[in-house]
Amino acid sequence: MRLLVASFCFIFAALSGASAATPAKQLFGAKDTGSQQAPAPYGSYAKGCVAGAVQLPETGATWQAMRLSRNRNWGHPETISFIEKLSKFAARQPGWNGLYIGDISQPRGGPMLSGHRSHQVGLDIDIWMRPANKLTYSRAQREKISSISMRRNNGAYVNSDWTRAHHEIIKAAAQDKRVARIFVFPGAKVQMCKDAKGDRRWLRKIRPWWGHHYHFHVRLACPRGARGCVDQDRPPRGDGCEAAQKWVNDILSPPPPKPADPNAPAPKPRREYTLTDLPQQCAAVLQSN
Repeated sequence: MRLLVASFCFIFAALSGASAATPAKQLFGAKDTGSQQAPAPYGSYAKGCVAGAVQLPETGATWQAMRLSRNRNWGHPETISFIEKLSKFAARQPGWNGLYIGDISQPRGGPMLSGHRSHQVGLDIDIWMRPANKLTYSRAQREKISSISMRRNNGAYVNSDWTRAHHEIIKAAAQDKRVARIFVFPGAKVQMCKDAKGDRRWLRKIRPWWGHHYHFHVRLACPRGARGCVDQDRPPRGDGCEAAQKWVNDILSPPPPKPADPNAPAPKPRREYTLTDLPQQCAAVLQSN
């Protein structure tokens, strides 16, 4: 089977003028439209592609896609549906008229020319922390305007720009059954743990991660019936608040660094994926009209 995939990739490379060693990010980054295939995510969030991706319209009734020059406002249809639903909820929050949407995926997913290592299968969404109180920005303005940071003290706490609306929007996202995880900076998770009332099960999906103070990152689970899609492991049991507090404690009082091992081998540079590293279906995704 692997030989068949390699042969297909060789033929594709010959037709496209690329070599078998061409980084996959160059091949996927060169595509400006989705493939003419049935929607399907293939592989994992950081090693895959997406067939039949749908482009999120640049502006909707309750959202605007930002940084349009990147052409990363493409996703699986479930992703577009999720954005439409959550943005309507956000529009009902004080000071918000919807959401500013950052990167989703490239038109055919795959490794990106810059930035993320995930966002490859059309199921990841970056949503700005900046309240979307204006939904009439031009394309040019959307290249210049930036989100705003919510962190204080290097991410140990939220700052004064954090509002109850942020809490409610992220909570609503976590309560959507399609969502697998949401990544935010540690101080936001701890604050949400303090403010949560009643049923706390939704907090399990919200995980602290480096960065993620200008945006929160929503990751959808593989859609039902998507056989080529690889889900990540479920979050650990419990609400995750204790683990988030440990992150904060380590920010405030960092543990002493481990002494360097002079005999340890130098870390190898991370190798760029080529097409043969990705699921076999990704060659067909690239070749499709």
